[in-house]
Amino acid sequence: MIKTLLSGIGAYRVYEGWLWRQVKHGDKPEHIAIILDGNRRWASEKVMNPWFGHEKGADKVEQLLDWCLKLDVKSITLYAFSTENFRRSGGEVNEIMRIAQERFQTLLTDKRIHGDKIRVKVIGRVNLLPEDFQQLIADVEKTTSGYDQHFLNFAFAYGGRAEIVDAAKRIAVEVHEGKLDPEKVDEKTFEQYLYTSHMPNQDPDLIIRTSGEERLSGFLLWQSAYSELVFLDVYWPDFRLIDLLRAVRTFQKRKRRFGE
Repeated sequence: MIKTLLSGIGAYRVYEGWLWRQVKHGDKPEHIAIILDGNRRWASEKVMNPWFGHEKGADKVEQLLDWCLKLDVKSITLYAFSTENFRRSGGEVNEIMRIAQERFQTLLTDKRIHGDKIRVKVIGRVNLLPEDFQQLIADVEKTTSGYDQHFLNFAFAYGGRAEIVDAAKRIAVEVHEGKLDPEKVDEKTFEQYLYTSHMPNQDPDLIIRTSGEERLSGFLLWQSAYSELVFLDVYWPDFRLIDLLRAVRTFQKRKRRFGE
């Protein structure tokens, strides 16, 4: 009720403008990663079909892309579906896959993707996804593979531990085949085998998690070593521009030491 009233009288619009003036001249995070949490709880509180929360969450991703482009954020990584999420009911998993495929199909002709030269990639164990979805992902990635102005990653069938294990396996194979000297494997070398190796800046400057939970849940375990973390008590479908701007403002106020 209060949110509706404030929105009706334009208070949020005024607040957005005030926040924008605060952050626009400060250092912007080059790479923002977001854990999209709270879709099911959002739907449950509104006494809706829980799968409707995933639809609204997908809608919010569309808005987020516009906001990040306005902020000139170069890279976005979104935690959309973990390897553990496969344990959910078959009906819910199928619905999530349906929604994801519908939205990925639109990326092939999305004017923002091609106009702003956004490279789209799915990071995770893509082989666990339905075959038609895998083919669609391959088509989107191929279509945008030449772009390098912005990067949009979807962590789908993703697990941070799985990513590290997969990287270690690839290194082990190359060592076994004589293609890689184990004595030369250092952190920089290891990063070349991560899911995010296609990016100029793999490490998120800022990680945001919605829904009030305060943990990473296996998200970008290697890359998040020095990321600034912001936890928001808002479900993902209710995420607003002011929430993003407040997170960026928090980022700008922090002193990043990188272990120094």
